[in-house]
Amino acid sequence: MIESFKDKLIDTLINGKILKEKDLEKALDIHRKSGGSLGKILVEKGFVSEKELMVAMSEQLNIPPIDLSKYKIDKSLADLIPEKMARQYSLVPVSKIGRVLTVAMADPLNLFAMDDLKMLTKYQIDPVIATENDVREAINNYYGAHAQDISKILEEIPADDVEVEHEESEEEIDVGEIAEESKSAPIVKIVSLILNEAMKRRASDIHIEPCEKILHIRYRIDGSLHDAFTLPKKNQNAVIARLKIMSKLDITEMRLPQDGRFKINFEGKEIDFRVSVLPITFGGKVVLRALDKSNLSTGIEKLGFLPGPMKTFKDALEKPYGMILVTGPTGSGKSTTLYSIITQLNTPERNIVTLEDPVEYELEGITQIPARPEIGLTFSSGLKSVLRQSPDIVMVGEIRDSETADIAIKASLTGQMILSTLHTNDSAGAITRLIDMGIEPFLVASSLILVSAQRLMRKICPNCKAPVEIPDTVLKRFGLKPEDITKKGVKNFYKGKGCAKCNNTGYFGRLGILEALLVDDKVRDMIMKKTSSDLIKDYAIKELRMMTLRDNAVENFLNGVTSFEEVLRVTSED
Repeated sequence: MIESFKDKLIDTLINGKILKEKDLEKALDIHRKSGGSLGKILVEKGFVSEKELMVAMSEQLNIPPIDLSKYKIDKSLADLIPEKMARQYSLVPVSKIGRVLTVAMADPLNLFAMDDLKMLTKYQIDPVIATENDVREAINNYYGAHAQDISKILEEIPADDVEVEHEESEEEIDVGEIAEESKSAPIVKIVSLILNEAMKRRASDIHIEPCEKILHIRYRIDGSLHDAFTLPKKNQNAVIARLKIMSKLDITEMRLPQDGRFKINFEGKEIDFRVSVLPITFGGKVVLRALDKSNLSTGIEKLGFLPGPMKTFKDALEKPYGMILVTGPTGSGKSTTLYSIITQLNTPERNIVTLEDPVEYELEGITQIPARPEIGLTFSSGLKSVLRQSPDIVMVGEIRDSETADIAIKASLTGQMILSTLHTNDSAGAITRLIDMGIEPFLVASSLILVSAQRLMRKICPNCKAPVEIPDTVLKRFGLKPEDITKKGVKNFYKGKGCAKCNNTGYFGRLGILEALLVDDKVRDMIMKKTSSDLIKDYAIKELRMMTLRDNAVENFLNGVTSFEEVLRVTSED
């Protein structure tokens, strides 16, 4: 019997101890039910990494692998393969020698892709293997939109359009005319380009900001805002109206804030956009938050937390009831962590209910309730109703007041698992915050299972990562002695020099750092005695071996994942 490639690939992954037998069974079950690529399922479920799969495929197919992040590609080759085909088949041209075109492919077994390439280019195709992520990044760099694309679209708009001046009287604006203009081909193309370019650049937010004479577009990438491009002031109202129409908002309302949402498909994924419109001096500022549900399906293991805090967190999730709090400032990834947890816990035998303001990710199989304080549906009133629905797990978007905290804590004592967030700087601070809100210490002590604090820190760009010297005197200030660093086997420290891939920032992507405080009997006793958060934290560090946020950040720095400057930026308050 001839062994198939799939069988050989599985053997390589199992024999190399890359893939566990139980994970393989889960992946094969999904493969039987939904079809698709087994390799893609293994990666999406987090059973193997893209790089591990690439190396295994390379070994079996005898096709060389390539690390596109470290490869400079001649952009003149982009003309040989249209962007649509490159994205459809997940491939990118790498080099051309004579009549041979070398193409990096995520799936070199795709015979349709090979045949189409030969017919289109008239070249002999020589495939090499690359990870799907690297191919996608290379495509974005190859075919990414530029300012001239906007210019070409703007040329399609009639030149006799009147410049928009800021008017104090909103009645003078012809809403009907704006609505018609927003449906015109050039405006539709401009808005599509703004959204597509944001996704290509991995933006989490899009800021569309009316200024006195221009419309300014900025993208938030890895937590920092970057200029994208500007549009003429005359196109402002039509662009904003287009986004309002897509979000099902009232285009005639220009004096009050509005919130909405819409969805787009990008590279086979459904992306939700949460839209906020705010009236400002020169028009309506629009901020769009991009929400990619596919990031949640991999679970909390893929959020980048270190093994120690991660194990503490997962042990707490095994408890049948109680309260788990995630703390941190706005933008620290609290919601993503909670959503990843409930996605992982979402099974047919559990009734999961969320109460949020607003609902960020719309998830199948989970009851999600948007809080609406203007009609009396607050977190506290909503939570009372939710508890009558016999939930197993309740996620409360945020504990904002003593009434919500009291109901949530009492619910956690009667058989429900309660997940929520608080705005405090560290994990121990959340305990004193609850007591300051008027919650009885014995209730806090009885209900809390775990309190965590988290932050997001930027990762060094792998494409421009380079060794850097850091004086011993600087390291000693953070308790890093040369002999300790040597014991850990650290030979070099790193930072990103800046390149085209990372927009010259030196960083590419982010990971989470987690401070997980497990509430044991001693901590409960300290809570009952109203012990200060500093003493609780000291006990957790010394006796429970809790890693602080600073410890997490330093560990990632020593592992070469992030820079020393990023450690200082993220944990400056520690």
